[in-house]
Amino acid sequence: MDSFSPLRRPGFRAFFATQLLTAFNDNLFKNAVVIWISASQASLFGVSPAAMISLCSAVFIAPFFLFSATAGQLSDRREKSSVVRAVKLAEILIMALAGAGFVFHSLATLLGALFLMGTHSAFFGPVKYSILPQLVGSDELVEGTALVEMGTFLAILLGTLGGGILVLMPHGEQYVALTVAGVALIGFGLSTRVPKLAEGDPSVRVGLDPVTPTVEILRIVKKTRAVFLSVLGISWFWFFGAVLLSVLPVFAREALHAHEHVVTLFLAVFCVGIALGSVGTERISGKNLELGLVPFGSIGLTLFTLDLYFIDDVSAQGALLGLQGFLATAQSTRVLIDLFGLSVFGGFFSVPLYTLIQERSEAGKRSRVVAGNNILNALFMAVGAGLLAWLFSLGVRVQTMFLILAVLSAAAATYIFTLLPEFLIRFLAFLLGRVMYRLKVTGHENIPETGGVVLVCNHVAFNDFIVIAGSVRRPVRFVMDHNMFKLPVVSSICRAAKVIPIAPAHESAALMEAAFVKIAEELRAGEVVCIYPEGKITKTGEMNTFKTGIERILRETPVPVVPMALDGLWGSFFSRKGGPAMQKLPRRFRSRLTLTIDEPLPSTTSARELEDKVRVMLPVFKAAE
Repeated sequence: MDSFSPLRRPGFRAFFATQLLTAFNDNLFKNAVVIWISASQASLFGVSPAAMISLCSAVFIAPFFLFSATAGQLSDRREKSSVVRAVKLAEILIMALAGAGFVFHSLATLLGALFLMGTHSAFFGPVKYSILPQLVGSDELVEGTALVEMGTFLAILLGTLGGGILVLMPHGEQYVALTVAGVALIGFGLSTRVPKLAEGDPSVRVGLDPVTPTVEILRIVKKTRAVFLSVLGISWFWFFGAVLLSVLPVFAREALHAHEHVVTLFLAVFCVGIALGSVGTERISGKNLELGLVPFGSIGLTLFTLDLYFIDDVSAQGALLGLQGFLATAQSTRVLIDLFGLSVFGGFFSVPLYTLIQERSEAGKRSRVVAGNNILNALFMAVGAGLLAWLFSLGVRVQTMFLILAVLSAAAATYIFTLLPEFLIRFLAFLLGRVMYRLKVTGHENIPETGGVVLVCNHVAFNDFIVIAGSVRRPVRFVMDHNMFKLPVVSSICRAAKVIPIAPAHESAALMEAAFVKIAEELRAGEVVCIYPEGKITKTGEMNTFKTGIERILRETPVPVVPMALDGLWGSFFSRKGGPAMQKLPRRFRSRLTLTIDEPLPSTTSARELEDKVRVMLPVFKAAE
């Protein structure tokens, strides 16, 4: 795999640079305003400078509630590159206003510009992710999303640091004014190089009031269960991040007795960790949407945050510790490892969810789904700020905040994964395919991206369906012998994976008919159904004869059929080599597996033709002893 291959596409490069500069300018301007208020003790209408700093966050986030829905409708209605250019042109005018606010020391003007920049971000957000599937190939979407996430958090870091440095320099206000205006101009220039894409849907009505479009968009988000739960997961991640970053300054001062420069180090570690976690997601996932990383990410978020709770307070004596003094303390390495670890796992958690939203949203509604995500993100962040203020008002110890976050993280992950077992199934598949085995998959592109399709594969072991589930980009409904539901552990996994039980007619004609009815329903609904036409797991390592039930399925619901061949599981703990499966000690670890996916065949293909095809695809019929 070519890492970062989307960057070879000129259109993606232009958009990547455009969105990176957008995030950079947002954060440079926001932080410059906050630090300028603190340094100059500026106030308005008798409001204290400290309250004004808190007000800045509210002023910036309010447009996400007011305008995100309208922005999503506009982005679905119009050609997306034109929306990008319009938003970037508006940024030039907003930053000109911001520059005037700095030059003339006008807090009212700066707050107005901050509100307009929040509005600008609310309109840019829906197009930011909905445009990616049009700029990159389907097999590059994970890479593209990982790059955008990496660029966003590095831009947040550099913008935040840059705003603080520039505004505190002599004549710093002028430097900030020139910088934000210059970055806005460069960003607009780059946006003109984003290619023209497919036209939007002119039937989408753009509502100007904030209520009606918001209600409509939240209905769209809830329509697809996996997308809605992914949006909830991302919103939880922003809640978690907002609370954590708000707690860090208090943690540094009260628990670590450290100067605010140490907080800047924490921010740098956090942003770099998220960026590296995003890149790591791309490296681990390859071209496949690896949902198994989501539970993995939530475990890391929980454990590293929990460890922060157990860090002892530093005795507060003398001046606050600077960077060098903090790094000399016994706790410094542990704190930095925890922050880096939880941020890396945050990348594992968020990138697959963002990718799932893009993949499984209807193309014509994708911008509105992203807008709905932004609305819920803003809501969760606002709730997080309120919760934090309430806990501090109760005098809760700062380390206890980490304990509360860790508990909430575990509870939120459990809730989401219980509602959508696919995440847990993919987690198990991830462990099997990447930890227990060395899996190589070829032919991803042969499975149609949309619509009903039947997969047929040889049946080697009791865990082969988990391997296949983690190797196919789309969710798969498996049809397997009803006796699988009688096996310990396997039965629970089957139920979570929504396996369709089937029985031979001589055992239960009713169950067999119910299975065929369910298969037809799933295929008509556009799902992927995997069949083992052999009807049973091999006892010899060689394929059994394909039964004709597959012909009935294709006859009743004509869809493409994709042959697959799985090799390498024979002889494993889950196979019947040497006796009953799962009743002997495992003899091998990290065995090589191959899953070969061939081109789709028409629904008129016979069982015998499918059997011959799969036999030819298998490199061996028996694994070595």
